[in-house]
Amino acid sequence: MLRLIRTGEAVTRAELGRVTGLSRPAVQLRVGELLERGLVVERTDAPSTGGRPPVRLEFNASGGVVLVAALGASRTRVAVCDLAGRELAGREFAMDVEQGPGTVLPLLMDTWDDLLGDRPRAMIRGVGMGVPATVEFAQGRTESARVMASWTGVVIPPIIRARFPVPVLVDNDVNVLAIGEHRGVYPELDDLMFVKISTRIGAGVIAGGGILRGAMGAAGEIGHIPVIDGGGVLCRCGNVDCVDSVASGTALLRELCGRGKDVRTIADVTALVRAGDAETMATVREAGRRIGEVLAGAVNILNPSVVVLGGDVAEAFGPLVSSIREVVYRRSTALATRRLRIEPSRLGAGAGISGCAVMVLDHVLSPEAVDETMTLTALRRDRAPALPAPVEAGQS
Repeated sequence: MLRLIRTGEAVTRAELGRVTGLSRPAVQLRVGELLERGLVVERTDAPSTGGRPPVRLEFNASGGVVLVAALGASRTRVAVCDLAGRELAGREFAMDVEQGPGTVLPLLMDTWDDLLGDRPRAMIRGVGMGVPATVEFAQGRTESARVMASWTGVVIPPIIRARFPVPVLVDNDVNVLAIGEHRGVYPELDDLMFVKISTRIGAGVIAGGGILRGAMGAAGEIGHIPVIDGGGVLCRCGNVDCVDSVASGTALLRELCGRGKDVRTIADVTALVRAGDAETMATVREAGRRIGEVLAGAVNILNPSVVVLGGDVAEAFGPLVSSIREVVYRRSTALATRRLRIEPSRLGAGAGISGCAVMVLDHVLSPEAVDETMTLTALRRDRAPALPAPVEAGQS
């Protein structure tokens, strides 16, 4: 019923009865429970066709909040969102995740406390996080032997639940970007690939309308697919010539510094590109071609409707994106590219916050989760000790 009300498929008790086939008393009981939980509110401002206006049921997005955090290698966004995934308060700051969970997680939790302000903790329904590492989703365990080494084997949810005792979901950072972009921009498409080109390179895959995590959460690790003629560059994963090691933002800076360019950040590289520096332009285009070779293989395997390019490197360099498009359309099969679109991210960094919110809301507002919560609430109410009978005047 909550799903029907959230989507607008049924917004009156009569419509709920028709759609679900439940009796009127059963509908009344379930709606009453949703009203009591604050997940639904009643509206009487609908137009009347004569007589009393119909009572319309509406999902109560302000009936709770979720805490979300999108961690990057060097920058982190933290927010409090309502139950519709809208950001109510947020903060962005530079932070090196390599400092480890002992430093990063307390900072995140302190920031959530600050952003909550006067909102009572009883309003918190769940926590969603994206981290730049491989994640065993079912356990919320980070599995990165060489990337975020101090996080290897850390199970994040129990640490967060010790302070915020609600469901905690953790996923790879590019997966949550893919979820955010899909739900916010391309909800009508069932197959999408989000490629983040930044300090590192990775992908999140939407297949059949849902995120594809793979057997252990390692799906989308395109950054560790090797390229031809990479020059023998050692990758942080231990292999050589991975596209991440030869075409990421880190690789661009290393390559240009080796050629005598005074570049320390992607902004420095952008300035050289805008100034028309031929050597820098050639380096950027070569990175795009290498990424395109890897994406062409992914397009042939996954056949997405759209490939979304995000991350600060993709957003900064038109020549890189052009090179990616050229190679993908040339190297992928004709059928896979017949209707393929390759587009820049429309949500930018905001896709991470949106994706984290969608991830946790889809879980905590699922029929199974709502039913379980209501059952537990009813059990607590039934087990509560009865209040003593009032003592009347004159009795001792």
